[in-house]
Amino acid sequence: MVQVATLDSNRPDGTLIPRVRSQIFRSFLEDPNTPSLPLLLSSTDIRSPKVTQLTASCKSEIVWWIEGTKQQFRFIADLYVIPQPQNPLHAHFQEVLSEAKKDTGLSVFKKQDWENHRVKMFRTMSAKMKASWCRPVPGSKLEGGQEEAKKWPEKVVEPNEKEMEKKEYEEAKKIWEIALGNFALVVVDPIEVDFVDLETPPDKRSLFKKKLHGDTVVWEEEELVP
Repeated sequence: MVQVATLDSNRPDGTLIPRVRSQIFRSFLEDPNTPSLPLLLSSTDIRSPKVTQLTASCKSEIVWWIEGTKQQFRFIADLYVIPQPQNPLHAHFQEVLSEAKKDTGLSVFKKQDWENHRVKMFRTMSAKMKASWCRPVPGSKLEGGQEEAKKWPEKVVEPNEKEMEKKEYEEAKKIWEIALGNFALVVVDPIEVDFVDLETPPDKRSLFKKKLHGDTVVWEEEELVP
């Protein structure tokens, strides 16, 4: 679980407000030929307010505390949201992808089949988790209260025409498409990493900055006071 911070400028009074929320880290995406440029993958609902915030500015700070090792990672990173191809924001991502500079992790994966990644990750979710993308817009007013919430789908299973009755298949297909349509990938491309290690005295802290040396990307380390 990581904490992701963004800035919200969509306020009636124009005030810039920091926002932070927990997100589940899903996986790394790495190229063996460029090990210094990994990406981190997460997911979100394309209707979530943070999508608007990240579209306005892709810059974010992420905090990852690992209790078992007493280690903390703070990333300054670019975050990109990848919805289904039919969503207007998909064109925005394609534009960002085409312009990715060679000192970014995103540049390594310009030819990646991102839609395949999105669908593949969606399939790894539990049936209950998939159902969360069938709810009304996150953060919107709960019309009808908890009684209305009880009517929401409790699980989403992949439709199978051969194993389901026609009516069951059609209903399963309908809610599967709704959930998958609202599901989006979140791609994290680190720029700086502030690493603190509290496992073994004395405490240690290092700042890693990504630098381009010729055609090679390296992470320069500077030791800091914990």
